[in-house]
Amino acid sequence: MSQELDYHSSRVAAGRLSRREFLGRATALGVSAALASSLFADAAKAQTPRKGGLLKAGVSGGASTDSLDPASFPATVPILLGKCWGELLMEMTPDGGIEYRIAEQIDSSKDAKTWTMKIRKGIHFHNGKEVTAQDVVETLERHSDEKSKSAALGLMKGIESLKADGSEVVVTLKEPNVDLPYLLTDYHLVIQPNGGKDNPAAGIGAGPYKVTVNEPGVRHGGEKFKDYWQGDKLGHADQVEIVVINDATARIAALQSNQVHIINDLGPKVVDLLKHIPGVTIQNAPGRGYSYFNMFCDTAPFDNNDLRMALKLAMDREEMLNKILRGYGTLGNDFPINPSYQLFPEDIEQRTFDPDKAKFHYKKSGHSGPILLRTSEAAFPGAVDAAQLYQQSCAKGGIAVEVKREPSDGYWSEVWLKQPFSTGAWNGRPTQDQIYSTAYLSTAAWNDTHFFNKKFDKLLIQARAEFDQGKRKDLYREMAVIVRDEGGTIAPTFYQYIDATGPGVKGFVKSSMRELGNDYALVHCWLEA
Repeated sequence: MSQELDYHSSRVAAGRLSRREFLGRATALGVSAALASSLFADAAKAQTPRKGGLLKAGVSGGASTDSLDPASFPATVPILLGKCWGELLMEMTPDGGIEYRIAEQIDSSKDAKTWTMKIRKGIHFHNGKEVTAQDVVETLERHSDEKSKSAALGLMKGIESLKADGSEVVVTLKEPNVDLPYLLTDYHLVIQPNGGKDNPAAGIGAGPYKVTVNEPGVRHGGEKFKDYWQGDKLGHADQVEIVVINDATARIAALQSNQVHIINDLGPKVVDLLKHIPGVTIQNAPGRGYSYFNMFCDTAPFDNNDLRMALKLAMDREEMLNKILRGYGTLGNDFPINPSYQLFPEDIEQRTFDPDKAKFHYKKSGHSGPILLRTSEAAFPGAVDAAQLYQQSCAKGGIAVEVKREPSDGYWSEVWLKQPFSTGAWNGRPTQDQIYSTAYLSTAAWNDTHFFNKKFDKLLIQARAEFDQGKRKDLYREMAVIVRDEGGTIAPTFYQYIDATGPGVKGFVKSSMRELGNDYALVHCWLEA
């Protein structure tokens, strides 16, 4: 409840929630009318956004190969920048709802196959052109085209046809999908002029900032777009800057010396230290993101399920949670869903460290010799330590793991999706369907375990069309068991997002969706002085 109240208070502070709306939502959370009124007054008084200045973030997850093409956004830096210059049709709120952006309304037919979106009037791109329904159609078409190599392709494949009808967009699906509004919040689906078909990497959108600096792997900058449709509520700084700092120690030093105002990706072991620095605020939030040790299911020796099972059973999850996350997280169970998702299958037995069973499956696999695991601090905070800890637990199961540390720069372009056994992390998605469609569907562009399972694919499509929540939950349970017992994901922990802000930074809105307040920190925050 506290997190939801914090979120609603921050929206009050940003002028995005009226007194009546705040009181209604606070009351629904069980807060008394008197306390709710007091909280509203405090939020409105203490955190009125201040306009102007240069707001800087020191961020990991950037590389020299990054592009402004939303179809290719792989990690935090391009996503954070994209939410500065781009605008989506709609966005997820931290409490799990839908906030309308370019689309001001969406309705479906009774069978959830035909959806109609009304496109908001008066929104302009940075080039002065007004956003139209046709731009929306062209954008969704581009991400539906395999030639675009869009990471949203797996989501878009369910679209049968798209049509602009005046100020409305009509989306007809091949099969019913009750989750379509949530799928359209995918951060790749930035609406662009002509859908980005002319120049997808132009960086021209309808967001609060225009791109002024684009030096991939080094820094990015933007200046306030004077015609932004929500300029009175979002985008408070005159300028924003993202400095790519992949090294954790360097990020912390930059925050301490006031070179940047916001940093991300803090390792749990440094949190207590930063808590004692005057003016620094730790912005941690439980989320849906998880760390992983992923194997290619179609590449030897990982094409043997007994070997995959041995490696899963050789993972000491409790040790990972305590020593790597310092308790800032929860246990994972080798599928990408935790209890924060609706219809979570809570009756699946938690997998535990079992070196004897690991030995059994390892011997049954017939494999011998060391197994190469690639890792980097770019994968997730503490990834190198986690890999070494895993190496030790595997040894107890008779499995020799060789750990190779890769450079942070280029890790997501040279290791992820290319090497058969590596560490990494996935951020959460609005729905179970979306994370499964993005990373586990056979046709998904980001199927980073090379998981090709016809039964799983069939169940996923079936679940999309199921209105009965009980039946849908059963389908998701069956899918989770398949991924857990046959897939290539070893997911030991779900982690908290741990960011930090420096002195004078206000307006940070925590989110369970992604770090940096769902990557809107530069849009939501302002400088007090």
